[in-house]
Amino acid sequence: MPQANRMNRDRSDVMNNEPTSLENGIAVNNGATADNETRIPVPHGLDDQEVKEWLESLDSVLESSGPEVATEILERLRAHATVSGIDLPFSANTPYANTIPARLEPLFPGDQELERRIKSLIRWNALAMVVRANRVEHNIGGHISTYASAATLYEVGFNHFFRARSPEFEGDTVYFQGHASPGIYARAFLEGRLSAQKLENFRRELKPGGGLSSYPHPWLMPDFWEFPTVSMGLSPLMSIYQARFSRYLEDRGLKPATDAKIWAFLGDGETDEPESLGAITLASREKLDNLIFVVNCNLQRLDGPVRGNGQIIQELESAFRGAGWNVIKVLWGSEWDPILERDTEGLLVKRMGELVDGEYQKLVVESGAYVRQHFFGSDPRLLQLVEPLPDEALRRLRLGGHDPRKVYAAYKAAVEHKGRPTVILARTIKGYGLGEAGEGKNVTHQQKKLNEEELQVFRSRFGIPLNDQDCIEVPFYRPAEDSIEIQYLRARREALGGYVPKRSVRSQPLVADHDELFREFYDGSEGREVSTTMAYVGMLRKMLRDPEIGKLIVPIVPDEARTFGMESLFRTAGIYSSVGQRYQPVDVNTLMYYKEAKDGQILEEGITEAGSMASFIAAGTAYATHGINTIPFFIYYSMFGFQRIADFIWAAADMRTRGFLLGGTAGRTTLSGEGLQHQDGNSHVLALPVPNLRAYDPAFAYEIAVIIQDGIRRMYKDGENIFYYITLMNEPYAMPPMPGDVRDGILRGMYRFRASENKKSKLRAQLFGSGSILREALQAQDILEQKYGVAADVWSVTSYKALYTDAVEVERWNRLHPNEKPRVAYVTQTLADAPGALVGATDYIKTLPSMVSKWMPRRLATLGTDGFGRSEGRQSLREFFEVDHRFIALAALHELQQDGKIDAAVVTKAIKDLGIDPEKPNPVIS
Repeated sequence: MPQANRMNRDRSDVMNNEPTSLENGIAVNNGATADNETRIPVPHGLDDQEVKEWLESLDSVLESSGPEVATEILERLRAHATVSGIDLPFSANTPYANTIPARLEPLFPGDQELERRIKSLIRWNALAMVVRANRVEHNIGGHISTYASAATLYEVGFNHFFRARSPEFEGDTVYFQGHASPGIYARAFLEGRLSAQKLENFRRELKPGGGLSSYPHPWLMPDFWEFPTVSMGLSPLMSIYQARFSRYLEDRGLKPATDAKIWAFLGDGETDEPESLGAITLASREKLDNLIFVVNCNLQRLDGPVRGNGQIIQELESAFRGAGWNVIKVLWGSEWDPILERDTEGLLVKRMGELVDGEYQKLVVESGAYVRQHFFGSDPRLLQLVEPLPDEALRRLRLGGHDPRKVYAAYKAAVEHKGRPTVILARTIKGYGLGEAGEGKNVTHQQKKLNEEELQVFRSRFGIPLNDQDCIEVPFYRPAEDSIEIQYLRARREALGGYVPKRSVRSQPLVADHDELFREFYDGSEGREVSTTMAYVGMLRKMLRDPEIGKLIVPIVPDEARTFGMESLFRTAGIYSSVGQRYQPVDVNTLMYYKEAKDGQILEEGITEAGSMASFIAAGTAYATHGINTIPFFIYYSMFGFQRIADFIWAAADMRTRGFLLGGTAGRTTLSGEGLQHQDGNSHVLALPVPNLRAYDPAFAYEIAVIIQDGIRRMYKDGENIFYYITLMNEPYAMPPMPGDVRDGILRGMYRFRASENKKSKLRAQLFGSGSILREALQAQDILEQKYGVAADVWSVTSYKALYTDAVEVERWNRLHPNEKPRVAYVTQTLADAPGALVGATDYIKTLPSMVSKWMPRRLATLGTDGFGRSEGRQSLREFFEVDHRFIALAALHELQQDGKIDAAVVTKAIKDLGIDPEKPNPVIS
């Protein structure tokens, strides 16, 4: 075979991560033959000559027919051996060497020396930012070492790969490693996007002139950061679903197909988070070749080695290869290439695979003589390979992640790879360049200060043009605007479409008010019993048909569509599948059969609330990422929302996500039979800390309609950066019509649903109910009036959070404006003319109503579901938790007794009449 042709075939194979020879067993890499971990033992007298003949035969096939034929022969041999009863060991690992050999590396397209100088300036400014901040305010924090290890990985991307968003091209999406933010800021400073004052106020955002947030936070820097990534493990999973959502938009015709890439940068220690690797099979199953992971393998996490007694790179390779990813390892820099070429026996790659990560970390901090003795000294033949090199040269042998040529080759192979996602495992040194201050040491992650000598060493190593005295002051350094460095940096970004990271809202607001769409739900169900979940599904069905928003709706469900009664949407909206439906479903002859389609609208994510939330985030931020106003509706078991994926919900808030979270089967007593693990009495309390989340617990269909219509207007017409949490129940009952104009009360948190018709009674009470417990309050209203002569009004409290937020804001305003007329909280205004006892009952813990009691005119008795759930029916659960109509009535009577309005004997008799056991177990502790 002509050499040129063979080189082309070899290149093609490497780009597709196919072996240049054997991947499992003996491999050819960089001209050296080596096995994966150790040499294959020679059993039963088999001599080296016989092994050599087999290898020569394979080389002959490679030479004459190429890798494809050789691979086919090996596969047939493997199959034949298996049939013959030979148990062949499996390994998903390749040798501990670069995936792309030197002979197949593409030419580096940039000015490598100039890029090195720019990178050095960024390194210095990133370090200066953290050091200066900690000099001004001791222990304000910041991280030097992560960016120090990843600088080359980022700079090659910035200079040659990361394409910016523009009106003509949606651009690449980059999830930057959170702890590397100082380096991203430092580059933006050189680009002229951030001022020196901003850098000076790193981690001190409240200073005059503003500052910079510690990590990527779109809420705090909405024109700069796109994705919050420092809560480790979240960005890998979010990036996978972002890549899939991009394909979803293309397949549904909402945006044109592009070659835009999603890049996710993460640390090797971060992969211990279950979310990091939890969805990698989705990426390969969906053939997301628009997705590229770059794992910064500096072998260290916060306290020490990631795998001191193992090899994290090999472990990750096995996981990703096993999941079907294209894996590219970038382990050794160019200085290793001539050494590998001299190694004709494969000894060096074998030795590379023998060391555990703890030993590699040790080599980083030791001298060249130590490297010679402890790495190469294991075999005299290895020592011969490096005999011409002085100790200092051995100490400075670069790793692949610090070599722009190696990184560029990997990135180019990744963006050109088709049919599979790619992960690049890049070997680096944590704290690279810090020298004695912490390079490769266990304390590196906490390094925030350098002494004078350490600063001067860093300055000299990277050629920063500062004298010794100036260096000690750690100034920010930016060359003149007309310098060759700034001109080159700008030119590279102009060639790639502009600057990144950059966040911009590009979607057009909605136009319609959609009054007609929701009108039917204001009229009630005319006696038919339906659950609020069914009412929501009816609204969703209508929204999907709406001419303006129908195509923008993104229903998301984690394998519970039938639980929530959404199966009727399968046939009409379809379940999204990138390949359509290749089978005939077993229920094809039914009206609501399971239908997958390439242009399907429903994202049926399987049993993963985390993955579903990642899709919600992708859809809810598409107004900025893709310029499309997609409206996600993510419905899930409410217990598995804030309790399970609260970190993702917090990230969604930071990211200015828009959309609707629907907590289905909500409340601790509405879900019959399921018990402790499924019954939610917490979510509305857990929703309180999320500042831009509006949380509602509606009881009736018209309340849901008002909330959703208003939410669509606020988020997608007015452009507010808020999102919604709405709890839904599966308890059927007749839905009443909307009682007059109560829209404002629904949205602000409460309104009087039914006033007592008894205007003469001196015994009065106000009963507050939410969700399905509102119906218990209505029954209590009847009991109180008919049996005890108490005239009670019933209020629907749709949002305790809205009441609380309003009251706190009013209280704050009054405190800051003592000379102004005091404002009055909405809850106080609303109850100004509401006499009598106050009782609040909720299907959530008592904290929920209690938190607004201070703004009520009198003491509030609260009933809630504190404690563990039980496997029971609804009525038994409500009795157990003491939130049913009997306990509500009793609470009202007891409050009247406390106020001296009735005698204790009346309350005692009521306990007996209502069938309440005063000695029943306390649900809070039972």
